[in-house]
Amino acid sequence: QVQLVESGGGLVQPGGSLRLSCAASGSIRSIESTGWYRQAPGEQREVVATLSRVGMAYYANSVKGRFAISRDTSKNTMYLQMNSLKPEDSALYYCSLEHNNGKAVLRYWGQGTQVTVSS
Repeated sequence: QVQLVESGGGLVQPGGSLRLSCAASGSIRSIESTGWYRQAPGEQREVVATLSRVGMAYYANSVKGRFAISRDTSKNTMYLQMNSLKPEDSALYYCSLEHNNGKAVLRYWGQGTQVTVSS
């Protein structure tokens, strides 16, 4: 079992920055991929950025050039650096990872952290 805990959300003015963190704990064997997703009220959850096991990053078009995903494997922690934030970036942000326990690859989700971009 793997647990994910996000932190770093909050209220920020347009043009500002935030860094989200997601700490993984539990019986971690092999992480296949990590990612950040978001869901605004009345909208479906959407992918923001993902990072493969070998370090290949994917970004949604709406955040390219503004957001950066990274991870520190020694700390089992992933990050999302968000710059030049816009009001449309406001959402509940979730981290997620795919974990290979040697028998199956399972996806785990954090509880979410709120990001609000407003003046």
